[in-house]
Amino acid sequence: EVQLQASGGGLVQAGGSLRLSCAASGSTFEDWTIGWFRQAPGKEREGVASIIVSFGSTYYADSVKGRFTIYTNNAKNTVLLQMNNLKSEDTAVYYCAAVPDGDYNNALSAYDYDYWGQGTQVTVSS
Repeated sequence: EVQLQASGGGLVQAGGSLRLSCAASGSTFEDWTIGWFRQAPGKEREGVASIIVSFGSTYYADSVKGRFTIYTNNAKNTVLLQMNNLKSEDTAVYYCAAVPDGDYNNALSAYDYDYWGQGTQVTVSS
């Protein structure tokens, strides 16, 4: 089991940047795949980016490719999501989630993740 703590959301103008953090409580993310998801009002939760921590392999939704970067810190106990050139459509509650390596079919499917952190609000003003 892993416990997740998400932070870093806030209010930013369009074109600005934010960095979200997902910290592991009492462990590292070695042998886990960590994903960032978001949910806007009235919409389904969607996968934004994910990383297989042990290999560093990353996956991105088409809507954020070239703007968002997912990576880990050296200790592999925090996964960060650097979000640049933010757009109003990026406004949502962002969640981080974890699943054991290989224990999923789609690294960007919310249904495949077992553990979830609390959300952090990202609001992009136009």
